[in-house]
Formats: sequence, C-alpha cells, structure tokens
Amino acid sequence: MGRSTATIVAARRTPVATRGGRLAQHPVDALAAAAIRAAVDDAESCTRGELAVADVVIGNCMGPGGNTARVAALAAGLDVAVPGMTIDRQCGSGLSAIITAAGMIRAGDAEAVVAGGAESASTAPVRVMDGQPYTRAAFAPPGHHDPEMIPAAEALGRRFGISRDEQDAYALRSHRAAERAIRAGLFTDELVAVGSTTADDGPRADLERMLHRFPPLAGGAVTAGNSSRVSDGAAAVAIVDDALRGSAPGLRLVASAAVGCDPALPGIGPVPAVERVLDLSGSSLDDVAAIEIVEAFSAQTLAVLESLGLHGEGRTDPRVCAQGGALALGHPWGASGAIAVVRLFSRLVRAGAPAGSLGLATAAVGGGLGVAALFEVVR
Repeated sequence: MGRSTATIVAARRTPVATRGGRLAQHPVDALAAAAIRAAVDDAESCTRGELAVADVVIGNCMGPGGNTARVAALAAGLDVAVPGMTIDRQCGSGLSAIITAAGMIRAGDAEAVVAGGAESASTAPVRVMDGQPYTRAAFAPPGHHDPEMIPAAEALGRRFGISRDEQDAYALRSHRAAERAIRAGLFTDELVAVGSTTADDGPRADLERMLHRFPPLAGGAVTAGNSSRVSDGAAAVAIVDDALRGSAPGLRLVASAAVGCDPALPGIGPVPAVERVLDLSGSSLDDVAAIEIVEAFSAQTLAVLESLGLHGEGRTDPRVCAQGGALALGHPWGASGAIAVVRLFSRLVRAGAPAGSLGLATAAVGGGLGVAALFEVVR
C-alpha cells in the first residue's frame, strides 16, 4: 500500500495582540478553539462534507497544562471522541504540531487532523522552583550554554557582523510589508475574530520615526524596535488525506525536519533544518515561491537569511515574509510556527499560485533547534 499524502485544505488564525492587550481576557484554550472551529468550518465547506476529525494537535509553550489541545477541541465543539495532544517545542511548537499531524495522515493512521499552535502570554501562569518564580525552564542541562533569547540574538548579530542600522532596516521592512498587506486586504480571509478583536495590533505606523530612539536591550544593537513583541494568538489548519480532499486546493506537505544546533546560538537553527528539508525533497531554494521565517529578532533572522543566501548587500530576497512577519505582527511563541503556515496558505493557495508552487516555513527554537517544512500547492 502506498504512503498517504497529507494536505492542508483550510488555514485560519486569530488576530495577534500584544501581551496584556486586547486578547488578555481570553485564555489559551479559547484562542485555540476559535482558530480550530474556523479551520474545521472552512474544511467542511471546501470538502463538501462533515469532517471526521481524528485528533487535534496544538503547540503551546507557557500555558496552564492539562492538555490545551483537548480543552480547545471540546471548546470548539468537536466530538468528545476527539482526543487532543499538546506539543511543546517552544517557538517551533506550532509548526511541529502541524508536521506531527501530517505524519499521522501520511502513516495511514488518520484521515483528518486539525493542528496548529496557541499562546496566551497574558494568562500564562507564574511558575515556581525552589520557592522562587521563574520565567522559563532550562533549555539545556548544566555544562551547556543556555542564553536568554535577547543575548542570544545579540551574539548572532556580532558573529555575523549585523549592525544596528541593518537590524532596524529589516524591522522596518517587515512593518512596511504588513502595512501594504493590510491595505490590500490580504489578511482578511485568514483571520477569525475573538470577541470584539478582529485585527492584529501591528504593524506600527510610527516605527520609522521611532527606531533610532529605542535603547539597546543588552548593551548592543538589539532593541525593542528590531525585536518581536511578546503576544497572544492562535492558528490552526485542517489536514486531510487525498480521499477526503477531492478537488479542494491546498498545501501538501512535501518534507519536514527538526535539527539541533549549538545551544549557545539557538537562533541559527533554521539553517540546518532548511538544508535538511531541501535535501530530503531534492529541491533548492531557487525552486521555492514563498518563504516564511518566524522573525523573533532582526539579528537572528538576518543571520539565518545570510547563511541561506537570502540576504546580502542590504537586500532581502523578496520571497521572504513578503507580507510582513512576527517583527510587525507579534510573536505568540507556541503559535508563531503555525501562523507561518497560515501565511503560506494565504500567499499561495488563496492567492491562486499554480499547482506545484513550493512554500517553506521555518522557526528557530530556544536550546538550539530549528524546525522547517516544505509544502507544495495542489489544485
């Protein structure tokens, strides 16, 4: 029996809002439920039948535990027989959840799975160890480097010689691209409202005027202006096998990889992950029509892009985050990798890209990991 294929036929996300802002009253399971419900409804519309969801896989970093995916599945109105599984791969969680769900289908274990990611930094619980609160668990054991993310981004910037001006320019590129996309209505069909919140907090219209005023966060070139904002948000996709897809257009998973790298430079993880995916698929970056990287920091993103030959001499390849990224919209950690896939779906499937067009999503992960996935448009 041949291997099944796994195709995303629906992709939706909530607005992304800054921590403590417009989504602060909505817990992580409620955010996930909104995206799940919208993705299932869209899938049922395009496949012309009720979707028998076998499982829900949701990435999440800082939630309350208790299996967020299961709680969200029930809150979304799915059958009680749908189990739910929550994955923590930090900033790669949402993308890894989609890869995991697609694997279920490719193995023949399921015909339809909903996957994505969710994060509510606003409602994340305070964690305590030895009687003291802490913001995150260790990403590496004693004896290994385990830098905080801002110093890690600073270290990459120094390693690659990326100046403050370059970092600010890349951040501005992201914001301007998002502004153009919003004016053109390119986010409208992917967004699902949460309460009265119908649009993203970003981008910042005043960023260009403000960029030079932001002080360094760690004594170097990384500032609040060229870093992503900690945010709330969720995204979900519906993945089906060919028997259910019928003639519905979508994104078929071609290849995926999760690869480790030096924990001292965790932000460079997408480089080996992308290289592995391209090797597995027999493709090159020249073959790819759209690229989405989770823009945690300008320094980190530029280091990756330079290493992959996608940035040089002050110019970023126009295929990269062409409608803005996390620097403009915000970075809800567990959701961002899934948001990258939703953005690929909009840029390729919704935009009418021809069958065979390739899209690449990738994210860096604290502790020294990279996650990447290559998708192909089917029609």
